[in-house]
Amino acid sequence: MQYLLTDAKNLLSDLIARYSPRVDYLMIRLENSEGTDIVLRGDRVETLSEDISIGGHIRACYKGGWGLSSFNKLASITDRIEEAIAAARMVGNEITLLAPIEPVQIVCQLPLTSTSPRQIELYHKKELCDHYMELLKSTDSSITTASVRYADNSQKVIIASSEGTLIEQSWVDMEMRFAATARKGDKVQTGRETTGSRRGFEDLVNLDSQVQRAAQRGVAALSLPSVKGDTYTVVIDPILTGLFVHEAFGHLSEADMAYENRDVLEVMTIGRRFGHPELQIFDGAAPQGHRGSYFYDDEGTPASTTQLIQDGILVGRLHSRETAGKLGEAATGNARCLSYHYTPIVRMTNTWIARGKTPVADLFTDIKQGVYARNWLRGMTNGEMFTFSAGEAWIIRNGKIAEPIKDVTLSGNVFQTLADIEAIGDDFYWDESGGCGKGGQNGLPVGCGGPSLRIKNVVVGGEVG
Repeated sequence: MQYLLTDAKNLLSDLIARYSPRVDYLMIRLENSEGTDIVLRGDRVETLSEDISIGGHIRACYKGGWGLSSFNKLASITDRIEEAIAAARMVGNEITLLAPIEPVQIVCQLPLTSTSPRQIELYHKKELCDHYMELLKSTDSSITTASVRYADNSQKVIIASSEGTLIEQSWVDMEMRFAATARKGDKVQTGRETTGSRRGFEDLVNLDSQVQRAAQRGVAALSLPSVKGDTYTVVIDPILTGLFVHEAFGHLSEADMAYENRDVLEVMTIGRRFGHPELQIFDGAAPQGHRGSYFYDDEGTPASTTQLIQDGILVGRLHSRETAGKLGEAATGNARCLSYHYTPIVRMTNTWIARGKTPVADLFTDIKQGVYARNWLRGMTNGEMFTFSAGEAWIIRNGKIAEPIKDVTLSGNVFQTLADIEAIGDDFYWDESGGCGKGGQNGLPVGCGGPSLRIKNVVVGGEVG
């Protein structure tokens, strides 16, 4: 496959020239990925593997209809092209509308700042996981279950299109997840931490304090009182802000949601006010060094930064070339696929709320009784509605952080919640722990970030009415 990725460009160009007259658009993707996956659960090794994945896919479009065919044997590529073209011609009955992009021929690699995980022996990766597992289990005798997951993936991709694009792009992604469950009688509490990087293996080393915090939160929560369900003014930390902007707002900004659902399109009307005049929301792969960063998306559109909300007003959305063409807007470079097994769809990259002007300490001022929530434990969204569980939380009393509490869930409608943001902190943090799921493509690396926020009328520990 190394030969394939280095020397197959002439082959792809010849195939594109031969078959592209039969369709409106044709793209061939070749991919080589190498990865490690380690899962430890208690005293068991559930997964310990290294794998190489080699293959590609063909995408053809004819009269607005798409055909996709994937393969892992280069010898079958002409048959797969015929299949994709036949499928596209079978379903196409409209007009092919793809937002224009400039074709480019380039080789690019996302730079590492330290050691590639492909240079680290499997033994040393397992040794690192063992070390973190021992930290989790030894934190307290109440820890009954602990888990550590390590994953890295190195991908090299070539895409060639009938418009003249020929891009070779490569990157490395890494992730670790830690969880510890503590039990006392019938009380059970879990603490979690997740981290990721596209910079180098060293980012996953020396995480002892972060790992221990996960276990300590689970243990501490056993003796904490549960929050009283009510509506509160809430202050959330940057990690929860990042989760909120990604899960609750970011998915609604993906334009396939809009053109496939006219109700969403009506709600997500450009020019509509959504929140605080200081509110600025962005998404983009152009900022370097984050897990959602790249040079070109999986259609060959250059990475960009798209402002979604400016001064509280909706000004943009995220596009593939097709969604941009159908809605008469510009492509934003957000067409991504997890691997050659899937077709590119509209996905977030790095999504963030810009820092505000309010000193963090002032966010708590004048709150007689509220909730301060930090970190995340789990979350779910359903259209406009969201429910997130905080990793740790405290009561705010008379403008001060008071006693810790547990079982804090934050629920609401995303649009109402954006409108209820009262102040935006002057801090900021990038969370590189995200793995996004959509359309069966789960675990796509993303980044998210933001400042602390003060939000009124948040349903805490109860259900959305």
